Amino acid sequence: MTDWSAPDAIDCADEQVFQTLLDRVETREKGNYFEYFAEGDEIHHDPGLRLSQHGNEEWMGQTLNHDPAYWRPDDARERGFDEPPAHPDYLLACVMGITVEDLSEKGGYFLGRTDVTFHRTAYPGTELDVTSTVVDTRPSSSRPDYGIVTWESVGRDRETGEELVAYERTNMIPRREPVASDGGERQRSAARADGSGAVADESSPAEAATPDLPSTLVAPEGGTFEDFRVALERARDNGAAVAYRHERGRTMDERLVAGLPLSTLNTARQHHNRDVMADSPSGDIVAYGDVTRSIALAHARSDEATFRERRFENERFHDFVTLGDTIYGFSRVLDCDGEAGPDHTGAVTFEHVAFNQDSTPVYSGRRTALITRQ
Repeated sequence: MTDWSAPDAIDCADEQVFQTLLDRVETREKGNYFEYFAEGDEIHHDPGLRLSQHGNEEWMGQTLNHDPAYWRPDDARERGFDEPPAHPDYLLACVMGITVEDLSEKGGYFLGRTDVTFHRTAYPGTELDVTSTVVDTRPSSSRPDYGIVTWESVGRDRETGEELVAYERTNMIPRREPVASDGGERQRSAARADGSGAVADESSPAEAATPDLPSTLVAPEGGTFEDFRVALERARDNGAAVAYRHERGRTMDERLVAGLPLSTLNTARQHHNRDVMADSPSGDIVAYGDVTRSIALAHARSDEATFRERRFENERFHDFVTLGDTIYGFSRVLDCDGEAGPDHTGAVTFEHVAFNQDSTPVYSGRRTALITRQ
């Protein structure tokens, strides 16, 4: 009898032998199917991640977030920080990246994120501790081979236990066993990929209505709180809206699409496995949604006197972002609150849209930030 455990019993590198072996072996899978998740479950994500100054500066440099308060001590102190902190986009991307292996590595469509709240400033050297709680699970009305899961994720300082950032996100997740479909109208809903996978529309509007838009769009004259407040007041007095686009663009290269996600421990194959993605609707690897988002926000911040980020809501990812796409930014001012924050700032709430070279929206979300006064 052949001893198959003997080192020379099988030549695994022989092409014919290897193909036979590959066809027969079991695949050790990564990630979890929809059936794994149950409402109320808490998941602790290992191995965590240590925020670094190198990672912080690389994220900011690659996404055009060129705010010196996050790398120059003198600017940091003027902004009220003890030292240059981790940029909030880098912090958020790292916290979410850590969760991918447990929550969404199987693939699936990123339906949105909301209630993104920054509780404390994080600094390079901080070790992250991240947990997620399953908020809701439900079947997908349009795709019987998927379910929909919503999690609340919290990133903490591992040493102190203090909350740094929290958010709620919703994904479609593949089922191990598809359920029967009712074959109804919503079965035809098309899924469109975004920077972290794809977005599927669970509804099917019959026809797009003609939009009711203001006759005039007003742009602020500068980037201070007063500039936004004056523009908003002027627009309200004239039945207009405050909306404008940002001139800069950023073309997606391999460092942005494949490198930055892996630096945050985002192991989703959508970002780095080209042979698998060649057969997907995108036809190629796609950008991490937080990279797309950060680029669009950088375009906006370059036209603002941003003091501090506060909150993000209703973030959605609308379409593929792949290698070679160029990301631009559009902003609308929704509200100004002069009573929020320190005396030298005011809170401004924006709606931001990232769009590509074909003017197709790829990301949208509402953001509230403290903006410096004149």
